[in-house]
Amino acid sequence: MTKQIKPPVWLFTFVRIVIGWHFLYEGLVKLFIPGWTAAPFLLESTWIFSGIFKALASNPEMLMVVNFINVWGLILIGLGLFVGLFTRISAISGAALLFLYFVAQPPFIGLILNGNVEGNYIWVNKNLIEIITLILLFKLPRKWLFSFDNLLIEWKKKKKSGKKSGAIEVPKNDNPEFSDLPALDRRRVIKNLISVPILGGFSYAVLKNFGYESYEEKSLKIDGITSASVKSRNFAGLSELKEKAPKGKIGNLEISRIICGGNLIAGFAHSRDLIYVSQLLKTYFTNEKIWETFRLCEATGINTAIVRTASDTIKVMNRYWKLGGNIQWLAQTYPKDDDVISNPQWAIDSGASAVYIQGNIADRWLSAGRLDLFEKWISHFHGKGVPVGIGAHELDVVKAMEENGFPVEFYMKTLHPHNYWSYQSDEPKPNVIANRQDNYWSRTPEDTIAYMNSVNKPWIAFKVLAAGALKPKEGFKYAFENGADFACVGMFDYQVVEDVNILTDTLKNLTGRERKFF
Repeated sequence: MTKQIKPPVWLFTFVRIVIGWHFLYEGLVKLFIPGWTAAPFLLESTWIFSGIFKALASNPEMLMVVNFINVWGLILIGLGLFVGLFTRISAISGAALLFLYFVAQPPFIGLILNGNVEGNYIWVNKNLIEIITLILLFKLPRKWLFSFDNLLIEWKKKKKSGKKSGAIEVPKNDNPEFSDLPALDRRRVIKNLISVPILGGFSYAVLKNFGYESYEEKSLKIDGITSASVKSRNFAGLSELKEKAPKGKIGNLEISRIICGGNLIAGFAHSRDLIYVSQLLKTYFTNEKIWETFRLCEATGINTAIVRTASDTIKVMNRYWKLGGNIQWLAQTYPKDDDVISNPQWAIDSGASAVYIQGNIADRWLSAGRLDLFEKWISHFHGKGVPVGIGAHELDVVKAMEENGFPVEFYMKTLHPHNYWSYQSDEPKPNVIANRQDNYWSRTPEDTIAYMNSVNKPWIAFKVLAAGALKPKEGFKYAFENGADFACVGMFDYQVVEDVNILTDTLKNLTGRERKFF
């Protein structure tokens, strides 16, 4: 008689427990992290169903449903697989959920962001591998796995037959050990409950990871599974967005009242004497993180970003647009004394929706008395289809443009109060090229407010938070109540929703604004 091959029950059970661990942990991570949302993942969708996924992310009610299904679907599926309860239902449900993840962001050539996302191997990624494994678990006979399901079936069978535990049964085939319902003895009970002590260890690890931590551990914790997200406070997710950012116009260009600043992306952090911050920003803002931030901005109504004109940033912008993004690029340009055309023209040719002269350059030109350079730059680009503007830290730049009647279409001018911790009233006027001292960012806010009241052109205020020294509520209120039409703010991805909520609340409760909105 042919000898029956003994299936690797322990191995199959171990595989089921490991996958259950993965699902359960992913669900609990999302449950424990305040403000977690599936929106960034949905907004990154790039395949033929991307429109559906992005629509779900943009609808607050539907997003709440998606978040709920993700969190509790992962937890329940993971728990079922972990202990072997309703194993087949858990396995096929897990495969279906992972299939949705796979379809939303398939690892196909030309669709993945850079072709090197962790877990993607041209056509195959870990989602697909786990899907196939779950289908295998779904198809396996129950007797090939130690599980609660086996115990329930045996208990029901014995209850129905009225037999007591331990009664001798006639084997159904020549291999009693693998008959469908073998005798329920102590050894088999222990084997089928093998996941219980493992679940206890898992529970302890999760509680240690999320519950029993010191204040410092909680504040400094970074969870590498769900991407680097500082947990020192609760950050708002898209589900908490009150309403989208309102918009205004510069020429015919519709622009959100809050604009995503580019200094964080470029790594130019005005961090005072903390010289390492710029490198940290460059490390944090990978291309993928920049795109994720832009997608969050668009979902909240922020439709414009101010980014410098350079080869690396142009590549980032163009790739983002190819991936389906629509954020407008207001280009910070760097015209040279002997060539005022090339850099701004490069920006326009690369897709910029508006251009302006970077503030340091405008400050320096005016200090050197080079009004001819302003006139040459403006006369070349004015009327060519994109709004042209002038950036400035010094109010004298704006005054010179107005007094000479240059057809500037908008201004980028700094504005913030001086009530921040590092302000020094006796700080000397620095060289405009150095741009190191705090006061240089907005040296004369009262004079700026008074003069801009008479300027009938859109005004984008920047450095409104004094390079991070002021809270958004304070900086936004000061800027918009004192005449700014737009505010350019550097934002991490986890700050976007909160900043938009602060903006909309601020605009609804303005008091004492004298200058009309442009």
